Amino acid sequence: MARVALVTGGTRGIGAAISKAMKAAGYKVAASYAGNDAAAQKFKADTAIPVYKWDVASFDACSTGIKQVEADVGPVDVLVNNAGITKDGAFHKMTAEQWSAVINTNLGSLFNMTRPVIEGMRARKFGRIINISSINGQKGQFGQVNYSAAKAGDIGFTKALALENAKGGITVNAICPGYINTEMVQAVPKEVLEKSVIPQIPANRLGEPEEIARAVVFLAADDAGFITGATLSINGGQYQI
Repeated sequence: MARVALVTGGTRGIGAAISKAMKAAGYKVAASYAGNDAAAQKFKADTAIPVYKWDVASFDACSTGIKQVEADVGPVDVLVNNAGITKDGAFHKMTAEQWSAVINTNLGSLFNMTRPVIEGMRARKFGRIINISSINGQKGQFGQVNYSAAKAGDIGFTKALALENAKGGITVNAICPGYINTEMVQAVPKEVLEKSVIPQIPANRLGEPEEIARAVVFLAADDAGFITGATLSINGGQYQI
């Protein structure tokens, strides 16, 4: 019987690539999203992957949404915590709303999404939790104290939860993408990408969403059961740790 994978932020960018790759690998996939209805419906029409709308920053919304996914698709075996936002600004000008929104969505969501599924995974003696962090959670980034703090927290969450569940057939790992060719990066002016961003990347190019997706499929596999608490950096050699 096919395992069930739930991907947050799973209808656009890296998340869409992950959802598609997981389906191609034989998983029954559900994708959650926050606000872009048009993009979500197009994704659903193109892929036949069911989509669900809720705010990952809300524990109640996540609990309700997950219950619906499990009723429709089945118990969640693989959880990919991919959803994230940015609200950039120098810290001395950052508002409390900019801080809270990013922390709650990019870090708080890991609790909100994982807590409702972890007991089922423990009871079934199988689970894969894959958290999409960021290179900026490893090295920091000017204008992203909120984002870097949240993404660094994702790594700490990963390591601690991995220790708690290693004996129970549940793995917990993090992936830290560098600059990936998504809508967010494409919004950066071309001259900035060519003069300031790509020259920092030894591979001399942006990564592709499919390259992150392939790593998720690998970590989700039954054969990856001895990999837990790990942080996989996919950044073209830009930052090595």
